[in-house]
Amino acid sequence: MKKFRFILPLMLLAIALWISGVPLIYDSVPEEIQLAEKYQFTPLRTIQKAFDDETSDLQILQQGKVYKILEDDLDGTRHQKFIIGLINGQTLLLAHNIDLAPRIDNLQAGDRVIFFGEYEWNKHGGVVHWTHKDPAAQHVDGWIDHQGIRYQ
Repeated sequence: MKKFRFILPLMLLAIALWISGVPLIYDSVPEEIQLAEKYQFTPLRTIQKAFDDETSDLQILQQGKVYKILEDDLDGTRHQKFIIGLINGQTLLLAHNIDLAPRIDNLQAGDRVIFFGEYEWNKHGGVVHWTHKDPAAQHVDGWIDHQGIRYQ
C-alpha cells in the first residue's frame, strides 16, 4: 500500500505533463553534448592542472568559444591569433600558423571552434599552437574546426 501512495502521484504528474504538452524526452541534444560524444576531448581538469603546474608541451583536443580576435602576428612565421574561452572559464590564446595552414575564414567573437594542438603555459591561461600539419613530419599534426571546416 505504501508503494501505491508513492507511485500514484508520480503517475498523475506524468499524465498531467503529457496532457499539457511538456516534453518528457527532448527531441534534440545540446551541441556541447553532441560534440563530447563525437570527440574524445582532453578533460578540462587536465588543462587546468597544466596551467596550475606551469606545464607545457601537452597535446590537447578541446572546444571553446571565440572571445576576442587579435591582430595577426606577422613577425617571422605568420599566425592568426584569437582568444577562446573554455566552458570552465579558462582562456587560451590560439596561435594558428597561416604560413603552413589556411586562414580561418569569417572567424568572429562568439563562434565555437574545436581544436587539436600543443598547449604551452603562460600566465594568462596558456597558448595552443601546432594547429597545422608538420611539413617535417616530426610533430603530431594539429587542426582547428570552424563551422564544419577543418583548417590544417
